[in-house]
Amino acid sequence: MPLARSMSITSLSGMEEWDEEFDLEDAVLFEIAWEVANKVGGIYTVIQTKARLTVEEWGENYFLVGPYVESNVRTQVELIEPTNPALKRTIDKMNSSGCKVYFGRWLIEGSPYVVLIDVAFTAWSLDKWKTELWNNFSIGVPWFDREANDAVLFGFLTAWLLGEFAAQCEEPPHILAHFHEWLAGLGLALCRQRLLPVATIFTTHATLLGRYLCAGSVDFYNNLANFNVDKEAGDRQIYHRYCLERTAARCAHVFTTVSQITAVEAEHLLKRKPDIITPNGLNVKKFSAMHEFQNLHAQSKNRIQEFVRGHFYGHLDFNLDKCLFLFIAGRYEFSNKGADIFLEALARLNYLLRVNHSDVTVVAFFIMPARTNNFNVETLKGQAVRKQLWDTAHTVKERFGKKLYESLLIGQLPDVSKMLDKEDFTMMKRAIFATQRQCQPPICTHNMLEDSTDPILTCIRRIGLFNSSADRVKVIFHPEFLSSTSPLLPMDYEEFVRGCHLGVFPSYYEPWGYTPAECTVMGIPSISTNLSGFGCFMEEHIADPSAYGIYILDRRYRGVDESCNQLTSYLFQFCQQSRRARIIQRNRTERLSDLLDWRYLGRYYISARHMALAKAFPDTFFYQPHDSETAQGFRYPRPASVPPSPALSRHSSPHHSEAEDEDDRYDEDEEAEKDRLNIRQPLALPTKKGPLPYPLPTNNAF
Repeated sequence: MPLARSMSITSLSGMEEWDEEFDLEDAVLFEIAWEVANKVGGIYTVIQTKARLTVEEWGENYFLVGPYVESNVRTQVELIEPTNPALKRTIDKMNSSGCKVYFGRWLIEGSPYVVLIDVAFTAWSLDKWKTELWNNFSIGVPWFDREANDAVLFGFLTAWLLGEFAAQCEEPPHILAHFHEWLAGLGLALCRQRLLPVATIFTTHATLLGRYLCAGSVDFYNNLANFNVDKEAGDRQIYHRYCLERTAARCAHVFTTVSQITAVEAEHLLKRKPDIITPNGLNVKKFSAMHEFQNLHAQSKNRIQEFVRGHFYGHLDFNLDKCLFLFIAGRYEFSNKGADIFLEALARLNYLLRVNHSDVTVVAFFIMPARTNNFNVETLKGQAVRKQLWDTAHTVKERFGKKLYESLLIGQLPDVSKMLDKEDFTMMKRAIFATQRQCQPPICTHNMLEDSTDPILTCIRRIGLFNSSADRVKVIFHPEFLSSTSPLLPMDYEEFVRGCHLGVFPSYYEPWGYTPAECTVMGIPSISTNLSGFGCFMEEHIADPSAYGIYILDRRYRGVDESCNQLTSYLFQFCQQSRRARIIQRNRTERLSDLLDWRYLGRYYISARHMALAKAFPDTFFYQPHDSETAQGFRYPRPASVPPSPALSRHSSPHHSEAEDEDDRYDEDEEAEKDRLNIRQPLALPTKKGPLPYPLPTNNAF
């Protein structure tokens, strides 16, 4: 079924002026999620990056609620005494009643207050609360599901916290509680069941059942209306989790999700149409110098090149200056994240580059954490050999330089044949012999615990990409998170992304897609799909996404083989670009970062909160959405200059003339100024005592 367009997204720059004032002085916001100060997945990024904007809006009346994890608290949280008198009394009362509740500041941008609840300390109440859950909601949780048990404990403790806070307030409070995902959703249902004076919002970032169904290789999006959701959840032994998620969605005053495609999914699987779409944003930092991010790209690329030199020692028969770095990163879901068709497309790209005698080499990185027991010895040896070669070259250079200096001092031109002695040649020969290698460069940088059944390695064996000298496409599988302290590839994820040329994320199931969004903010082109929230968002806002370095793969209306051919075409065209064309494209990609700034996208969360307050406290708050038909959307136009991606029909081979790239039709400053006119500049945030300085979206989410 076709997806409806969402006015809450498309009207981003043309929304009606918002003239209502919300006095937040007497309102308190609690934002509850399992990933508060606890990095598990993408929700952590949402909450962490949005915190500064929310603190600026709510000030001292904003509190994040999450689980207490000692290892995380030691490095991320400064424990302090509660500043709010009612909250201090609440925490003291809970601690005296057999709980362990902590208060502090999360050491991130905005320094928000956090309330952390030790769920393990109250595990003695689990059976009692499970009984209450069954009696009130008819939801039974099996004893062996530890994650669901944690959700029960966290839900009851959260509801206890909110109820106690309401009781400790001297005046009737206006409490707003925003719950993220099913792990926190039970607390919302309990607030409604206990009739607490709390306005509630529930945000699902990805439905549980949707993730499981997509992992099962079904035609998910074209059969949404046909699934027997209760049977499907039961067959996958997640029926109790599904019930917790659906209960939270149905009980909330306001139900939101992160993208239009997830909204359609939620309507069919959770049986409620979201009230508003709340796209995920990032904190965008603009550079004072226009092309500073290009310099950062060059620096990080050099560091990746050093790793590649070591990894391919003995087989470094390709030009690193004509080497393109591609990567895919994220949760290790082989089919959902599109690693399957990426590998197949790489095999086809390898064939195209070879038959066209291209001098371009592609190195494709797979950054997906998996179970390992240590680094691969051959991989570590490669970096040691590279360092030894560097030290040898440096030693010989110093000896050569000293002799050259002494020759010039006595006024003689040096005899080059005598500048290097036998010792120098012996040292260099030993270094060269050390680079000899009897085996191919390794595919995986680690020793996998399940090497024979690993999906990526199994697929690589099938398609035959073994990093041989004849291959123009090389593959490196790095099955752990990147870290600057790693002895193998000492780079943070952000540095690594900046050094790559293209991010490839051909996901089948991607409710939003932070990985391509992060690429965009850093000025790195990416490939996404029309089944990801990010891809749909960009398609609606950009007339020609590929010209801005956002390639949208069709995985909804094409078969797997057709989508793979399209991906191969994108990759091959990208390999044909000249260096100047890639620089132009990165400039355009980076200019799209304004679209993903929380100072724009945060307004949807503001609208959801106002809507919830108006529904829960109609005597105090009033929310009147504007007529969506009067809102005018916008789209970035196609750049007027020469397109950076050469069409296959323009050249018979990838060896096209560089003269074309010197075309004067492209003016960076002029084009950037035209793009700036298509989107408003970031505006000041609303303060607790002032009106909203920008319009808010309508609640017509479809």
